[in-house]
Amino acid sequence: ELKDEGIIAIAPASPEGRRFSDQPIPSDPEEVKKILGEGGENRNLIDKVCCGEGCCKLEALELDPQSKDHVPVVVPDNDAFRSLKLKLGPLSLDSKLTRTLELPDEVLSFVPLADSTASFDSTVQKHPPRFVTPHPPFEVFSAKVHHARELTKPSAEKRTYHFDLDVTDYPEESGTVDFVVGGAIGVCAPNSEEVVNEVFDLLGVPRFVRDKQVILKTTGGRWPTIWGDEMPRELTTTRRELLTWCSDLQSYPPSKLLFRVLAEYAHAPNEKKILQYLSSAQGQAAFCDLRTGPHLTITQILNAFPSSQPPLNRLISVLSTLMPRFYSLSQDPMISCQRDGSGCRRLIEMAVTVHETPNWRGGPRKGVGSGFMERVAHKAMAATDNGINPLTLDLRVPVFRGLMANPLAREFCMDGPMMLIGSGVGIAPFRGFVHRRLRSDNVTNKVWVVQGIRDSLLDEIYSGDWGVQEDKIKTIVQSRGGQHEYVQDAVRHQADIVWFLLNALDGRIFVCGSAKGMGEGVERAVVDVVIDKGNLNGEEAWAFLEGKKKEGVYIAETW
Repeated sequence: ELKDEGIIAIAPASPEGRRFSDQPIPSDPEEVKKILGEGGENRNLIDKVCCGEGCCKLEALELDPQSKDHVPVVVPDNDAFRSLKLKLGPLSLDSKLTRTLELPDEVLSFVPLADSTASFDSTVQKHPPRFVTPHPPFEVFSAKVHHARELTKPSAEKRTYHFDLDVTDYPEESGTVDFVVGGAIGVCAPNSEEVVNEVFDLLGVPRFVRDKQVILKTTGGRWPTIWGDEMPRELTTTRRELLTWCSDLQSYPPSKLLFRVLAEYAHAPNEKKILQYLSSAQGQAAFCDLRTGPHLTITQILNAFPSSQPPLNRLISVLSTLMPRFYSLSQDPMISCQRDGSGCRRLIEMAVTVHETPNWRGGPRKGVGSGFMERVAHKAMAATDNGINPLTLDLRVPVFRGLMANPLAREFCMDGPMMLIGSGVGIAPFRGFVHRRLRSDNVTNKVWVVQGIRDSLLDEIYSGDWGVQEDKIKTIVQSRGGQHEYVQDAVRHQADIVWFLLNALDGRIFVCGSAKGMGEGVERAVVDVVIDKGNLNGEEAWAFLEGKKKEGVYIAETW
């Protein structure tokens, strides 16, 4: 860092490291004001990303040293509030707050049905309502779970499950659209029934109205659809359907609009003040801490401010849409089928790793998609353990043909040498690559697989399930067992093969897994190979790799 008259200049990172901007970042308050504007009207430019330079504290509350009557606001006495770890400074009930967000317009409402006593068959716990159309004009398909099993061992740090889903009756689409090698299916996962019921309880929604059909009216936008047209809507639904399938209750950081709505309906003066503070200019630093700190959920925030019970329609209007989760196919979908005596049932296969973060109540909190899939897996596995065919349970996963033109699917080729590099569940789609190549050719000395895992005794997935002598094509890299190495180390060890693939007429290098750590590490390792084998400097090597990306030689699918 080079400091000069209040300006911090970040020197360009080396080509081997992450390449950040070399634009000056102001550290002096006056310089910050020039960017934000005198009234801070440009503050929205930094709401999503904290620069760490303190600009969020420009209008922070200050304690008047002459004041003798200052009484700090009393904070809510509950574990949920304490888990937020809010820094309120000298906030009191009398503190003057400026530029507090306006209460958002009421954009949706519930209207009773003319015949509210009419009965209906609810599928809320099995399938989303018809208006949830992530793949318009096609509806979500209810795929029957044919089989499920755990791929990792009980002591593995992360649990990964394999699923066989029956898509025999998936509706035909125009053109040649189909499930393809390397493609990813979309899964419409619901919020868990436990979480939905807790939200109802915290809001004081009576039990007798939770499942009663109503007319939902919206003034515009796409919600409650996913990628539908932006337009006003009138839909028949239930409050439970909307909370279960349409509103995300735990995946996104809280917004200022959420705190503003909660403040409007908070009855306790201290809670109202804190919520107003979080939606004001003075509370910007505390708000940024919440957005960039530990993961928060709607139930955690509602528990932290128990006196706030906004109407359900008001709360839903400031929540994010519950979006589909995408999972790569882990086999060649053109050859997988199961004979049931009357014909061949078409199956697609996928692997799901359970995502967990700390829960404010203690223990882990599971992701929406992976938590749902694990619940399904446990039911299927319990049936199998008890000698019951899982098919008799009629377990379903709501799916749609998702990303069949993503980089892995688009660049896969039936011939030519290729290296497949994946860590964790990122190796799953490459199993399908090998299966497809085996249909037409021997893969030895033509396909090289590098699989990164923590410990081969605990979390090596699909071991012995590649259809080939794995020791001839696959390298296992263990970060905690064996040599304590990572996939990027294997890339350097196999420098000759990597250099050959980068320069071969039809060579390919595929990478799949976490962008942070693995994805970046593999890129650096490939650049090291280019520097060594190509006799280039760092800048030239990075430019060489960028060129190979554009040519479709180096293909990465990371998240």
